[in-house]
Amino acid sequence: MRTSINTDPEWMVSYSYDEISVGDTAQLIRTLTPADIQAFAAVSGDTNPAHLDPNYANSSLFHGVIAHGMWGGALISSILGTTYPGPGTIYLDQKLHFSRPIHIADTVTVSVTCVSKDDLQKSIELDCLIVNQEGAKVMSGVARVLAPVQTLKMRRINAPQITLFDPEARHRELINLGSSLDPVKCGVIHPCDEESLQGALQAHHSGLIEALLIGPERRIRSLAESLGIELDGISLKDATHSHASASLGAQMAAEGQLQTLMKGSLHTDELIQAVLAQPKLRTARRMSHVFRFDAPMYSKPLFITDAALNISPDLMDKKDIVQNAISLAHILGTELPKVALLAAVETVNPHMPATLDAAALCKMAERGQITGAILDGPLAFDNAISPHALQLKHINSPVLGQADILLAPDLESGNMMAKQLEYLGGATACGIVLGAGVPIALTSRADSARTRSASALLAKLCAHHYLKNPI
Repeated sequence: MRTSINTDPEWMVSYSYDEISVGDTAQLIRTLTPADIQAFAAVSGDTNPAHLDPNYANSSLFHGVIAHGMWGGALISSILGTTYPGPGTIYLDQKLHFSRPIHIADTVTVSVTCVSKDDLQKSIELDCLIVNQEGAKVMSGVARVLAPVQTLKMRRINAPQITLFDPEARHRELINLGSSLDPVKCGVIHPCDEESLQGALQAHHSGLIEALLIGPERRIRSLAESLGIELDGISLKDATHSHASASLGAQMAAEGQLQTLMKGSLHTDELIQAVLAQPKLRTARRMSHVFRFDAPMYSKPLFITDAALNISPDLMDKKDIVQNAISLAHILGTELPKVALLAAVETVNPHMPATLDAAALCKMAERGQITGAILDGPLAFDNAISPHALQLKHINSPVLGQADILLAPDLESGNMMAKQLEYLGGATACGIVLGAGVPIALTSRADSARTRSASALLAKLCAHHYLKNPI
């Protein structure tokens, strides 16, 4: 009977049929984490609320979230395929009995023990047992496998890295930030395509905004009918075309009839020019756009500015752009955001204006011309978001590679960075324009209804902040 089984962290060594003895035992110890449950659900598609919904699970007979039953079965498979008998093992049969659930933070010991051999088929039978940290049986059964015909030795293969990112859950968390606030009166400007109309109505029915649809009434009603959307209870203001829609919305905002605006299916410059034409909507700050991203590989929300409005901002423009982004971070709960002033390099170079602006902005922050944040720059993108990159380059930065806000040198670089995060990085985004008398939910015509409702949430939070803190 074998008393020790190979556990070399670098090499996997299989045991051939002839080397296996009745009584041989192998073990694996594992502690269940929420990430284990989420990963198993993602791979299997089993989204039973007993595993993923704490509210449901707490009211169930198990009194808490539990592992999928077959998670334990997968641990048995792991021993058989990698440890004993190891590589070359082929499953023939598996019987399992489930005695009790495995809860989050339970530490289980998984054991497989050879109980018989079949010389004709070269198969072995193994008792399988899983016990928790209290020694209580949670699962048992019998496995029958074909053992390898010869001993194999190979390097252990690292499992693929799984990044758990649930955009719907992140979206719900964001929307919940405004759950205690009343909806704000929002002029939805020219919602004449499916996404802009659905996004506005979704935001309305979610209690984010009290939507006033401003645009060609006949066209909007025809679109709603074609989509099977009811407009009962939704206010409309007729405007003949997109320019007229923007002008009317801006006028109503200037007169205090609207607390925020939302862009529909019109060009950005149409809406912004209409806002600029209203003196009452102008403030001491330049208007700028801020993206809020939830990125799978980043631990917290990331703000990028300006990627939509200011094409080639000068130093004083950037001062306002940074301050607007800081204000948004404060409104969303980040008390002292870290701001990375981006450039291609992290050293000041007189031939690269972005590095000079970054250095000047840092000095302006030191002198109190920019407040409420920690600024550093110039920083390259990797230094802004990666502590490891900072260490490799021996950079001492107060941003610590954990930026909350990224200031782009210009619109082109900011826009490309934002779209790369969304389309290649799998990030989810929403956006807002600040610096005017009312916040403006400025979305792309290609944005989804979910993105538009998230942008409406930003507008709602900012509008409530403006009521208490006029700019």
